[in-house]
Amino acid sequence: MMAIAAANLSKTMKPFSSSPNAVTRTANLLLRASLLLLALGGNAASAAERYQIDSEHTFTYFEYSHWGLSMQRNRFDTTTGTIELDRDNQSGSIEIDIDTASVSTGSDGFNQIMRSGEFFDSANHPKISFKSSALHFEGPQLTQVDGDLTIKGISHPVTLQISNFNCRFMLIYGKQACGANGSASILRSDYKLGRYVPFVSDAVTLHISVEAIKEY
Repeated sequence: MMAIAAANLSKTMKPFSSSPNAVTRTANLLLRASLLLLALGGNAASAAERYQIDSEHTFTYFEYSHWGLSMQRNRFDTTTGTIELDRDNQSGSIEIDIDTASVSTGSDGFNQIMRSGEFFDSANHPKISFKSSALHFEGPQLTQVDGDLTIKGISHPVTLQISNFNCRFMLIYGKQACGANGSASILRSDYKLGRYVPFVSDAVTLHISVEAIKEY
């Protein structure tokens, strides 16, 4: 009897590997799971990091020749924006907003003139904006940013030349931060800011010293 029972039991018990369909289904599931993990891992590794511009450590100023006597430098006290940066793939985007009413020349009277319709027209055009179209790298270094600069509702392509580009973990924030210096040459008459040209130079150099903190 025991021999017969053992024989019957051996007939009903089949190892998992003896079913071709089960093996195929399991292999397909494992393959799909592996591909999904690889895709997710690749996306995470190459995803752009998003940074908020730190207004307390971002400084925008412009300089121009005043009647050939001296180079004058004036600034904007409020600059905001966001940066998306994928250093592995050397790509990203930059958006910067400059508050025109925050223009600061060191003279209250001159500040009012600069905010008036003769110049920045802050009441109707409260911000100057820059939006990137391409980021250029040499090795790990960001060297140039192409984009559109908009002043008084008028947009023109400009190129920011980048220097002193660095990223590092900042203990004071407990977060990653990046910083750089950028400059671009423009003609103020292109943006309906040409009053007193040529006595006050049409050519203006715009400088942006920016620091940005990574979002989590």
